[in-house]
Order: sequence, then C-alpha cells, then structure tokens
Amino acid sequence: MSSALVGFASLAGQARAHELRPAVAEVSVREDRIEIALRLAVETLLAGIDQSQIADTDEAPEAEVYDQLRGLPDQTLAQMVEMRFADISRGIFIEGAGPMRLTSVDVIAEPDLELPRDTVVTMSAELPAGTAPVSLGWAEENGGLVVRHGEGPNAYAAFLQGGEVSAPLPRSGAVEESTGAVFLRFVVEGFEHIIPKGLDHILFVLGLFFFSLAWRPLLAQVTAFTLAHTVTLGLATLSIITIPAAQMWLVEALIAVSIAYVAIENILRPKLGWWRVLVVFGFGLLHGLGFASVLGDLGLAQGQFILSLIAFNIGVELGQLAVIAAAFVLLALPFGRSAIYRRAVVIPGSLAIAFVGLWWAFERSFM
Repeated sequence: MSSALVGFASLAGQARAHELRPAVAEVSVREDRIEIALRLAVETLLAGIDQSQIADTDEAPEAEVYDQLRGLPDQTLAQMVEMRFADISRGIFIEGAGPMRLTSVDVIAEPDLELPRDTVVTMSAELPAGTAPVSLGWAEENGGLVVRHGEGPNAYAAFLQGGEVSAPLPRSGAVEESTGAVFLRFVVEGFEHIIPKGLDHILFVLGLFFFSLAWRPLLAQVTAFTLAHTVTLGLATLSIITIPAAQMWLVEALIAVSIAYVAIENILRPKLGWWRVLVVFGFGLLHGLGFASVLGDLGLAQGQFILSLIAFNIGVELGQLAVIAAAFVLLALPFGRSAIYRRAVVIPGSLAIAFVGLWWAFERSFM
C-alpha cells in the first residue's frame, strides 16, 4: 500500500499548474507567399525547454529560466523574440518555401504570472513560381502544433506532434482531405487524450471500475458518465458554454474532487443507488469541459465539426474501454473471485486514487 501511494504521489506532480499547451499556427497561402501567425508561450522556446519530454514547465531543467522570462515586461520579451528570431525559425519547417522573415511580434498582456502568456509571432516566406503546395511543421522538441488553413466549411485543422508536418496546403482552394482521414485523425486524438495523456480521466474510470465487478453497476456508471461528458463536450465546443481560461483551474480542481469522491465512496458506501449515478453524471459534465479544451485548441471548421466531434468522442470512449479492459484482465480475472479481493485490491486501489485526487484538488486550488 505504501509503495502504491508513493507511486501515485509521483504522478500527482503532473497536475496543471504550468501545463504546456500546443502552439497554434494560422496559415495563409497565396500565389507567391505564405504567411503564418504563430500563437504560443514563446518563453518555452527561448528557455530551450524540450516539450517532447515534459508536460509542465516546472518539470523542466530550464524551469528557472522560463520563470525569469515569464517575469519580463511585454515589450522586453518582444524585443528578445526579434533578436532571437533566427534561432526560433530554425525549428519551423516549411516544405516548398524560402527562408522565413519576421513581420511582427505581439505579446498579449497577462498580469498574473501564474498563467502562461501568449505571444503572436507573425512571419512570412516567399514561394517559388508555380502552383506547388506547401507543408508546415516544426521540431519535435517544440511540442504540439495546431495548424489551421482556410476558411468556411472546407477549412483544415490538424494537431501535429513528434515533428509531424501538415497535409499539403494549396495556394488556392481548400486542403483535399478525405472524410475517412479526418474521422480517423480525431478518433486517435480522442483516444490519446485518455491514453496516455489523461491520467486524471484514467483514475476516474478506475474509480468506477473498483465500485463493483458486477456488470450492471459498471454499465450504469459508465453510461451516465459518457452521456454527461458528451453533452458538455458538444456544448462547450459550440461555445454555448464557455469557461474563461483564467477559471479553468476551477474545472480542473473539481475534476480532481470527482476522482477523490468516487474512490472514497468505494470504500465507505459501495452500494449502487440513484445518488451514485447522479453524482457520476454530474462529474461527467465537468470532465466534458476538460475534453472540450482539446477540441477548442483545434478550432474545428464548420464542415468538419459534427464528424470531428463524433470521432473525438468515439476515441475517448475507446480509451475508457481500454482502461476498463486492462483493469479487468490485470485485476478482476486473477483476483476477482478471491475472498480478499475487496480488502487487498479495491480498498488499497481506491485509497491511492483518493489520495491523488485530494492532492490534485489542493494543488490546483492553492498552488
């Protein structure tokens, strides 16, 4: 039990105090040039943080450098970006274009030093004669990159990781991407938001699993959770519900509370009733807001919206089912029929989950 608590405590440090976010590139391709408006927390690049290895700036060896850069006045940071643009541009790959030139730097004021500060770096490059398309990407160590191109129902939006490049972006018209390719892309994104990125969602699902090995209680809880997060995922992505970025900590803190609650109830009152299902449904509404932040980064185009939303949600459900299947194979099959299953597996597992959830709630609220 002590080993489990130590292991979960180390994972708890991954909460979202200074979580890294993907950069967003708004791309315009014309007959003779490409223009890019790159919105990002530029301090991460200036500090030299390898974003492929960490999820939070506090975990980086360069954390102190990042904090110093974050404390610079906006104008000073803009001047530093201008001076070091050559270094920054070396991590940006544009296939089919000439060298990048800096157009402008706009640092968006954020007085709260505990929140990341966005900077919009606008740049352009000349294109050779002809009609050949261009592709955009950047170095793996720069982290995730959302690329948006075009307007209207055929606009293109993609989330790139690991040094990937975008689809070829035409000089006129829209990106030709099949419905199947779009669907598969967002299924994968939804799945990855659970495994491996969604530790908090994994723990919540495990909390539901530890409640009972009977399929009826598990089905009732998972169905309530799925319906709830589907509702808020759709409403938030449609901007019918909006949570200001400065208040997302509250959503994250309440998600942590939900993790602790289901785990504690597993220990104290493992009995299915309308209250348990209602509580799981309510917590599912919160988790849906967390899922929506991912799709919000992508800024889905109208023509892809329904397809992408459905595909992302399917990916999330597949991720949750994978967690349940793994728990069933590793825990229920070998130990589920044992008389000490609850005492040796359910209670220690729920205690560990409750510990992490309570720590996250404290960290996200006060640290």
